Amino acid sequence: MDTRNDRHKWQALATLCVTMFMAMLDNVIVNIALPRIGRDLDAGISGLQWVAEGYSLVYAALLLTGGTLGDRHGRTRVYRIGLALFTLGSAAAALAGGIGTLVAARMLQGVGAALLTPGSLAILRQVFTDEKERARAIGLWSGVSALGLSVGPVVGGPMVDAFGWASVFWINVPVGLVGLVLAYRVLPVVAPRERRVDLLGLLLSAGGLGALVYGLVEGPGRGWTDARVLACGAVAAVLLALFATVELRVAEPMLELRLFRDRVLAGALLSGLMVSFGMFGAMFFLPLMLQGVMRWTPTAAGYAGLPLSAVIVFAAPLSGRLTARHGARAPLVLGIALCAVGLGGLSLYSGQAHYWSYAWTLVLLGFGMGLTFTPVSIAVLQRVAPAQTGMASATINTLRELGGVLGIAVLGAVLTNRLTGALTDALHRQGLPTGGVPHAVSALTGRTGAGAGAGSGAAPAASVQAAVDASFVDALHLALRCGSAALAVTAVLVALLLRPAAPAPAAAAAPSPSLSGAA
Repeated sequence: MDTRNDRHKWQALATLCVTMFMAMLDNVIVNIALPRIGRDLDAGISGLQWVAEGYSLVYAALLLTGGTLGDRHGRTRVYRIGLALFTLGSAAAALAGGIGTLVAARMLQGVGAALLTPGSLAILRQVFTDEKERARAIGLWSGVSALGLSVGPVVGGPMVDAFGWASVFWINVPVGLVGLVLAYRVLPVVAPRERRVDLLGLLLSAGGLGALVYGLVEGPGRGWTDARVLACGAVAAVLLALFATVELRVAEPMLELRLFRDRVLAGALLSGLMVSFGMFGAMFFLPLMLQGVMRWTPTAAGYAGLPLSAVIVFAAPLSGRLTARHGARAPLVLGIALCAVGLGGLSLYSGQAHYWSYAWTLVLLGFGMGLTFTPVSIAVLQRVAPAQTGMASATINTLRELGGVLGIAVLGAVLTNRLTGALTDALHRQGLPTGGVPHAVSALTGRTGAGAGAGSGAAPAASVQAAVDASFVDALHLALRCGSAALAVTAVLVALLLRPAAPAPAAAAAPSPSLSGAA
């Protein structure tokens, strides 16, 4: 009986690991396919941003609500629904014939991922009741999730070359169908419990984030003084301010903002947010440079990420040991600083640089990312009451996703704004018409508008393409340096927030208030 029970538990773990691997893989594998998507679906940079943002924005907005729905209606039931929606969204994305349809399918994937992710860890805790077994299972589950993030580009490149961009979505369909069968056969039914859905918080956060991201993505193209862009900024400011006010007053908030009153928690959560901001923002544009400017194949561009992936796999377990021995401060500050140096170093190389001359920056980026994964979770979970661990874990994941959303939007706005200005100046110096700059910018994704002014016969496409390439590299350098500066400032802030508290005089010493009481 015990043997069969053990086998059943590890089958459940395998099911959860496979589906989480798929969800995490999808977070990054699409990036390597973006240039091919842009060419085949006639999409510019802003359209490609929405392909990435559509998934991440919905995922971040609904992740905490997904946990609440799991509590109310049963974790296993909501997990199965999420897996079905993710699989359906993957099939719809693979079949998409236009950029709008693809973005809508990516949003459906985001809904599915937001429902299945919180349930995965909750079901795992239900299955493994022994503390040692649970720790081992959570370690395996976390490692598989990190592996999905790290191998995405390496797997995606050859797939795009061999089978086209739709293959990065088709791969999810058989995995999802098998996962659904296993979810019905081996996952236990977790009883629901009464919990209120923070519907107002959901609407305010989703509306505020959506308006903010829309304004940032569309601002460079429409102009920052465009009425629609300004309206989005105003709406975002109002809705997000109302969201913060509501969350501080409701009994069961969607996002526990009181966690930020503790400086250690604030430093750890800031680390997760800003590492995703810098890294995901920068990594979104690197495939465009490798394939659009340097003319690499998707396979070669995917393999270029091998040093980064390999070092993440090495550094992630190392960070756990460093955190256990020295606390979260040292690995977090070191990891963020290495990411800052890596991004800054990458901005020193031109589009003609030899790969091995800048591979060291990828090693630093991988090591820095790997060092930050585990300490954030450990620092947060050590500081909250046991009843708040679910909320704290969901908050970590939400802020990481939100960091990626804002990174792509903010650094994308910096890049697109600089690219448009630099390309306009370059074409003007060559005596070429600048009215077709948006079409020339689209040449980065392989579209046929490779000639701004080509319609007038004023310039050969090669001359315009060279101007596009040089302008894009210049704009990417600025975006990388902005990301590097943001991470450098974050490293200093985290070092200050996580500094050891000065010992209080014995007479004045008093226990600190419990976070659970604040909740």
